[in-house]
Amino acid sequence: MSSEVNQTQITHQLDVLGFYCPVPLHETKKALQSLSVGDVIGVRADDPETLHDIPMYLGRTEHILKEIVHDSGEFYFIIEVKK
Repeated sequence: MSSEVNQTQITHQLDVLGFYCPVPLHETKKALQSLSVGDVIGVRADDPETLHDIPMYLGRTEHILKEIVHDSGEFYFIIEVKK
């Protein structure tokens, strides 16, 4: 996506391109529950609602939203897992 994204820090990937609310958020929640503290997941989506839904959800958790990269209508959320 972007040279700013440090691929080496990302331990897991979730691709929800082509899916719309509520699927991207639901799949992100499921993925976060299955990961361990310190893991970093990259979530790739193209539903504009994810720009609101994912940060709002993460604000209610201890997980850390490290970065959102916008590229050609796609959004890439980099999330560090905390529990």
